[in-house]
Amino acid sequence: MSTGTIITIAIILFVVIIIVWFFRTWNKLVRLDNNRENAFADIDVQLKQRHDLIPQLMGAVKGYMDHESEVLTRVTQARSKCMAATGINDKIAAEAELGAAMGAFNIQVEAYPDLKASQNFMHLQHEIADIENKLAAVRRYFNSATKELNNCIESIPSNIVAGMKNMTPQPMFDLGVTQREAMDKAPEVKF
Repeated sequence: MSTGTIITIAIILFVVIIIVWFFRTWNKLVRLDNNRENAFADIDVQLKQRHDLIPQLMGAVKGYMDHESEVLTRVTQARSKCMAATGINDKIAAEAELGAAMGAFNIQVEAYPDLKASQNFMHLQHEIADIENKLAAVRRYFNSATKELNNCIESIPSNIVAGMKNMTPQPMFDLGVTQREAMDKAPEVKF
């Protein structure tokens, strides 16, 4: 075999390797992106259940908290934003706002011992707590899928293919600024 033939075979082999790598990386990015969207679909199911329970909870509380209408209005408006949100990133932002509103709501509920003793309220609180636990689990899965996608998008050499697909790192589904600030505060202990 001549040197020219060997060089031609090497070049063809190199091009084939590059083409195979390109398509494998492209397909991996597609698979990871689809996995992230599937993970968010699981979150969507839990969010829908939570959104369906919130009006029932508000109805149970309204009679006790008539003068706390600002808190109830904030929760209702945040829920409406969640229901209207389109796209994963918009839903994440809207859910962070709803989480903050529900936190304020839960603080207000503490001032009403009769409400906390209500059987209907207790049942709804239990259902929401159950959904929140399920949400925490599916959020962990979603964030894992997002981290895996982001690692592939940002890693060399797959970032070349990601750039061709106009893919950028995606946000995690976290607590949001308001809830994070509340968690960073030391708890108030009263005796």
